[in-house]
Amino acid sequence: MIDFSVYYPREKDVFARKCPGCGTLYYPAPMVCKKCHSRRDPSGAFFSEWEKVSLGGLKGKLLTWTKLYNLPKGFNQRYLLFGIVELENGLRATGRLSVEHPKTGMDVVARVGLVREKIDEDVYGFIFEKL
Repeated sequence: MIDFSVYYPREKDVFARKCPGCGTLYYPAPMVCKKCHSRRDPSGAFFSEWEKVSLGGLKGKLLTWTKLYNLPKGFNQRYLLFGIVELENGLRATGRLSVEHPKTGMDVVARVGLVREKIDEDVYGFIFEKL
C-alpha cells in the first residue's frame, strides 16, 4: 500500500489563505480571488503561492448553532452541537461546539482538535469553546 501522507500531510491546524495580489483572506480558499482575480495554484508551479494563515486560537462570535441527532456510525454521543462563528478577522467558519448551553452571540475561541477518528485517518477541525 502506498503511503500518501508523504505527499499530502495531515496538519493539526486549520488555515485560511491570503491572496498575494490584494491580501484578502479566504476560508476555504478559492481558485481565483474575487477582488483582484489572482489565481491559486495548489502545486505552486504556475502561479505565486498563497500564504497560509493559521485560524486556531482566534476569538469569535457565535452566529448560529444547531444540534445534530442523526449521527453517522462510529459516534457514541447522543447528539453533537455545531455552530457558525464569525472570527475576529472577519472570516466565518463552522465547527463543533464544546459548550453545554450555547447562546447566539456568545464569545467563543476557535481551537483545532480531533473531531473524528477514521480508519487510518484522524480528522482535525474547529472546536469552539466558551471564552
